[in-house]
Amino acid sequence: MIEKAVIVQGRRRTVRLLPSIVTILALCAGLSAVKFALDGTLGIALAMIGAAAVLDTLDGRLARLLDATTRMGAELDSLSDAISFGVAPALVLYVSFLHQYSAGWIIALIYAVSLVLRLARFNTLLDDDNRPDWEREYFVGVPAPAAALTALLPVAIHEQFGNGWWNSIGVVAIWTIFTALLAVSTIPTLAMKSVSVAPQAAALLLVLVALAAAALVTFPLILLMVLVALYLGHIPFAWRSQRWVAARPETWHHKPSERRAQRRATRGRPGLRVSSARLRLRRPNSRNIPKNRNFPGGLPR
Repeated sequence: MIEKAVIVQGRRRTVRLLPSIVTILALCAGLSAVKFALDGTLGIALAMIGAAAVLDTLDGRLARLLDATTRMGAELDSLSDAISFGVAPALVLYVSFLHQYSAGWIIALIYAVSLVLRLARFNTLLDDDNRPDWEREYFVGVPAPAAALTALLPVAIHEQFGNGWWNSIGVVAIWTIFTALLAVSTIPTLAMKSVSVAPQAAALLLVLVALAAAALVTFPLILLMVLVALYLGHIPFAWRSQRWVAARPETWHHKPSERRAQRRATRGRPGLRVSSARLRLRRPNSRNIPKNRNFPGGLPR
């Protein structure tokens, strides 16, 4: 019995190390992106950053699933994110396009520092117990993995279509700074754990996943461009959703389908008021309407 207990305890310790192992793999993938960029294989460098993003998503879910959340694991994850999504993309951009100009290193530093600041704020918010529960449905600013893939969009376009205006120093510098500003901004973005799929849309989602898997094999760079465009396009909707929930925090405990129905209901009323104002329509006045025997006081309001 004692031997079995020791074996079971040893297995539990090994299992609890799995999230940290995945985090280390993400760190190695991020650093390997710099190596491949130095070798001139930018496509593989992009793949390494993408692999780091996937592994970064898995390690947190594994930690919660296995109840293996530790302070050391959280610190390791934060350091891995700073290197994989802050330092590594900055170096890839510098090696690819920015090294030809003296201001290129400054642009790379701006991006790396912005991502580190974004991660520091994220850790601070995690320790804030005074935050309302509904705020945990949203990230503050663009998350580090999404920011890294967004910043590397000029590299993906260059690998797919060759040289063009998209890899000029001005465009790359503006895009890199724009991505850095999105990361450190307070713009709300949806957390994946808060996204729900209606049962009637499950089949469509599976078809889209199959198409994405096929595109990943045949046109991976095109898939990356589409995903970045979709992610940036969701930001205005996340901002409106966050404002709606902030004005009605009691709806946070409702089912997602109920909240969607409430949003549609409240969205229709302001539109009617705006259209009436634009058309300069006045509310019917019962004194100006001839009385009817079915409605003695005039038409119903």
